[in-house]
Amino acid sequence: MYEIIMNKALVIPAGVWVISQVLKVLVVLAREKRLELQFLVGSGGMPSSHTALVCSLATVVGMTQGFGSVVFAVVAILAMVVMYDAAGVRRAVGRQSAILNRIVKELLEKRPRDEVERDLREFIGHTPFQVIAGAVLGISIAWLWLIISGG
Repeated sequence: MYEIIMNKALVIPAGVWVISQVLKVLVVLAREKRLELQFLVGSGGMPSSHTALVCSLATVVGMTQGFGSVVFAVVAILAMVVMYDAAGVRRAVGRQSAILNRIVKELLEKRPRDEVERDLREFIGHTPFQVIAGAVLGISIAWLWLIISGG
């Protein structure tokens, strides 16, 4: 158990993920003046916690194993896939969900309200800015954490 707790490649990305999730709650609170605790565990929003997580992992691996290592290459490619997915595929799914929700609402207006199903989740993906913010957050916190902790 000690080895897991001391594994910087696990602990730092997990810490970055928690920080980014808390930041999402604070961003919504600042922008919309409402406390949305669902952002502590949910996806979507500012910054991209998926991106922050994988970018912090790539930073930790690069700084501890070397930026020329095969392990860093694997993690960097994983990070690129996750970032593409966050800004591309998942965002498209969110847009499609919004359209489907409008269609369902229009159809259900002619039916009793108790037949209305829960809306499809629309807030799934990220804007490119949210992904970039997540990348900067993940890299910065991982780098600072390693510098402060002595690498």
